[in-house]
Amino acid sequence: MSYEKVVAVYDTEANANAALKSLVSAGYLTDDISVIRSEAVKAGLYEPGVWQHLFGRDLDPHEAAVLSRSFKASVIVSVRVPQSEAAKVVGLLDSHKPVDVLDRAKAYGLVGATPPEAPKIPASPKQTGEETLRVAEEQMNVGKRVVQAGLTRVRRYVIEKPVESNVTLHEEHAEVMRRVISDPNYMKDIDWSDKTIEVTETVEEPVVGKTAHITEEVVIRRQGSDRMQTVHDTVRRQQVEVDHLPVGAGTKK
Repeated sequence: MSYEKVVAVYDTEANANAALKSLVSAGYLTDDISVIRSEAVKAGLYEPGVWQHLFGRDLDPHEAAVLSRSFKASVIVSVRVPQSEAAKVVGLLDSHKPVDVLDRAKAYGLVGATPPEAPKIPASPKQTGEETLRVAEEQMNVGKRVVQAGLTRVRRYVIEKPVESNVTLHEEHAEVMRRVISDPNYMKDIDWSDKTIEVTETVEEPVVGKTAHITEEVVIRRQGSDRMQTVHDTVRRQQVEVDHLPVGAGTKK
């Protein structure tokens, strides 16, 4: 994936902070965003590699002179984004009133000026027949990036399980009994009218009611930790080997 550096310059701290907030709200990582404020700008514009850090490339002396003069009282916001996101980021930064560097350079009279001549470094005296062999060495620079290591999903759902409970139920029923009466005294109580007696029978049946209550709560949060990892790689280093050969053994030029 190709990446680009998008840089905006702001005259006020408030505008720069608003731009930074918009970038973070849009999901861009703070590790990919650089903010250089006026004090650091004044001190570091001429430091080696500052333009490489801001733009992803070094500038020629004339470009550096224009931007150095334009940036001296400003806040610089630099964002490293995939090439496909560059236009979106430019829109976000432009919404917070950045400085038009070209107009600022015109106001300073720097546009159209002859690029300043690069300073000449005096060469060391070279002796007759002297040749130089430069030896290079690589250094390993370890950076960091955020990658997704997994996903934790916590889902709440309902299950049903059978339960049972014992309950005592009461019943009342009518019991009809017949008894033989032989006592003659009952003869005087004979009633020849129709009569109906009703007895209400009752029976209890279970009634199920349910109540709900909270049994626990599950708290989901992200917890950060740091770990030390040793990065192994290889770097190249040139060495010089000196061989003293007998006369006639060397390669003819």
